[in-house]
Amino acid sequence: MAKITMIKAVTDALDEELARDEKVLVFGEDVGNNGGVFRATEGLQAKYGDKRVFDTPLAESGIIGLANGLATQGWRPVPEIQFMGFIMEAFDEIAGQMARQRFRHAGSRKAPITIRSPFGGGVHAIELHSDNLEGLVAQVPGLRVVIPSDPYDAKGLLASSIRSDDPVFFLEHMRVYRSFRQEVPDESYTVPLDKAAVKREGSDVTIISYGYMVRESLNAAEDLAKEGINAEVLDLRTVSPLDEETILNEVKKTGRVVLVQEAQKQAGVMGSVAALITEDAILSLEAPIARVSAPDTPYPCSDAEGAWLPNKDDIIAAVKKTVNF
Repeated sequence: MAKITMIKAVTDALDEELARDEKVLVFGEDVGNNGGVFRATEGLQAKYGDKRVFDTPLAESGIIGLANGLATQGWRPVPEIQFMGFIMEAFDEIAGQMARQRFRHAGSRKAPITIRSPFGGGVHAIELHSDNLEGLVAQVPGLRVVIPSDPYDAKGLLASSIRSDDPVFFLEHMRVYRSFRQEVPDESYTVPLDKAAVKREGSDVTIISYGYMVRESLNAAEDLAKEGINAEVLDLRTVSPLDEETILNEVKKTGRVVLVQEAQKQAGVMGSVAALITEDAILSLEAPIARVSAPDTPYPCSDAEGAWLPNKDDIIAAVKKTVNF
């Protein structure tokens, strides 16, 4: 079992799924010979040929339109949108077509499409490249939204997504791609969709997060432990649909909750988590729900993102306020 980065875990999952099922197709801008802008598909075209791993024009609506058509004909497409900020050009294909396919045809047609896309801040990218738009796609009925926070989950969740007969938006935080390594099995495996995971056990407060903010939450929890505060960290992993049972159990376990997202407060998925807790577990709370997020402004220029993005210190402050309520 080797220690690998998340980008390598993504490559391995794609490799294994291409080998496992000849109906799997990988395509997008520069994913062929170049291996993609982050090299997530490096070597795959040479191994599987340009009929199964191929470049497309710079046209997001065309990429997803092609995926929709291929899915109706029995293929299992895995298109890449080079950066999540570019999905607006394809949103009609995503929300108006792909997400409605099975419902529209009363289940007689499947939509086994997995859209991969990098997203997230902290890498000093230019405008539109770091936007956190997961809250937007999570509001689309019929669309599953999956966001791994580490290499192990990335490989297993991507395999599960590709094998799913439902459309999946699989988001990969750019800051997690090469920031650390983790032991990952060499063989193929799956991680269940729609299931949150406890990344750190605790008893005083539950920090709920996803994506890169899970890393910040774990770092915050380690610092808090030195001050006698034992924080549990829950990784949502799938942000739509939510693992409601696990979330509510977490509330009942600690009685205090801090919700952490990188996206702006008005734009993320934690509003839905807060509503769920308020509706179904409010009597288990011993303090108000705290939320940590970015400000409600457009994503700033890269020089200012360090001041704009939520971080470990913000999480620590929110936890202390909650615990001391």
